[in-house]
This record gives sequence, structure tokens and C-alpha cells, in this order.
Amino acid sequence: MIIAKALTKKFDEKIALDNITMTIADGCIFGLVGSNGSGKSTLLRLIAGVYMADDGEICIDGENCFNNPNIKSQIAFLGDTPYFLPQSNLKEMADLYNSMYPNFDYKIYNHLLTVFPLNQKARLSTFSKGMQRQAALILALATNPRYLLMDEAFDGLDVVMRRVLANIVMDGVEKRGMTAIIASHNLRELENVCDNVCVIHGGKIISNGSVESLRGNMHKLQVAFSEVPEMSVFNSLYVMKAERTGSLLSLVVKGNEDEIMQFVNSLSPLYAEIIEPTLEEVFVYELEVVGYDVKNILS
Repeated sequence: MIIAKALTKKFDEKIALDNITMTIADGCIFGLVGSNGSGKSTLLRLIAGVYMADDGEICIDGENCFNNPNIKSQIAFLGDTPYFLPQSNLKEMADLYNSMYPNFDYKIYNHLLTVFPLNQKARLSTFSKGMQRQAALILALATNPRYLLMDEAFDGLDVVMRRVLANIVMDGVEKRGMTAIIASHNLRELENVCDNVCVIHGGKIISNGSVESLRGNMHKLQVAFSEVPEMSVFNSLYVMKAERTGSLLSLVVKGNEDEIMQFVNSLSPLYAEIIEPTLEEVFVYELEVVGYDVKNILS
């Protein structure tokens, strides 16, 4: 289990993470979502023991992650930019990883070479961005990690390879009890694979919970009236966003669905319907509430 308590990390005067407290259970796929510079990558590096916290602590099974070879041997960290030794090929990197990670498994390595058909004797510097990402994935997964940390895991992979990666991660969690932590802007992919998602903005957690609870506590409400009431009528609801088109109101509301519909129906609307938002929409609405401009964040 990973536990962060009052975790803070600064770079000069910039606060990258601000008093973060969270728990990541074993055997789950945990998603980190946030705007650029929100602190996702910094959190991954703190978990991996690459960075040392300025305040607070982050522990795995009660042990501090920083400068801890025992914990680090159980972690595979795949950064947003894969790194390989100069002029190396994949086989040479695999041999290096085997010398560093006690659980490195050549059976897993050879199997993944059939999934990602790469030439293990070709120079990695000649690979495309997507092929380098695949090579880094092979090496990380072949360490047979207890904790797999991936920063922008799906970046550079085509649709088929993204699906293959998702299946490999889910298989590792199900069969080996691996814990996977994925930081990504590809919210559609996270929605399909993650058990829990944490939304980070400005170094702070603004939402944290299961995908079902995050979506289930936020609702897109469409309601039509013969005479549209003043918006003050909805003050008893937690309205995150409101738009009007003629007699139709489109609201984004947090809260219990039954209670929301009971209140709306008491206003005698002509029509009222609640639509469950996607994880991407949850992300957008949450960031809009804290004042972040999300118009161009998602393609």
C-alpha cells in the first residue's frame, strides 16, 4: 500500500505538490489526471524514490521510498521520455535490467517481444517514438514489478497498441496482484482501465475516488420549462455549470441523483433528464470550477 501524508515538493520557489494526503491500495489501477504542471509527474517521481519530499512523507508498506533499494527493486518507473544507454539495443538493455532487478523475468521479456514485435538487436536510437515507448514498456514489465508507474503511458502508441497495453496492465493486476499508477491526458483510456482516479490541479487534489463515484456524484441535467425560472431557484443545488438555450436549461450538478430529480420535478418542468458524464467531462468540469481554462487542453 502506498500512503502519502502531507506531502510537499518544491522546486526553488515553485510548489509542485502542496500538502498532498492520499492512499493507493494494493492490486488496483490508479489514474492520475491533471493539467500540465499540475504535479502528476512529480508525484510519480516521489513514489519511485527519484525525488525526496521537502515536507511530509510517502511510504510503501510503511517504508520511505527515497534512497530505499529494497522498495525501488519492486518499482518499475516509465517516464514520459524513455531513456536508454547510448548506442544500446534492446537485448543489451534487458541484460542491464536483469543485473539490477532481482525479479527480472526473461520469459516475460520474450513473450512481450511477440506482442511488441521489435528487433532486439537494432539500435534503440533508430526506433521511432512509438517503438521506443514499446521498448521501454517491455523492459519495465519484464522486471515483474509489484508497482508499475507510467507517465503518459499511451503517448506515441497507436489504437491497437494502446489496447494491448491496457490488457497487459489489467492482466498483471489480476494475475500477479500488481499495482499500476498511470498519469495520462488520455482520459478515455483511463476510464476503461482504472479502478480509481485522482484529479490534481495546482499541486492539490481536487477529486479522488473510484471512477464510478466520480461520475456518479456529478450529473448532466437537461430540463425544459414553459417559463424558465430564475437561476436563483436552483441555489439549493450544487450547480457547477449552467447554460440556457431558449426554454432548455443544461446544468452540471453535483449531488445525489434522486434528490436532484425530486427537486427538479417539484418545479413542474416540461421535460427533465439526467445523463451520466464521461470521465473526460468530469475532469473538464472540475478544472473549470477551480478557474482553469480547459478550452484547448483536450484534442
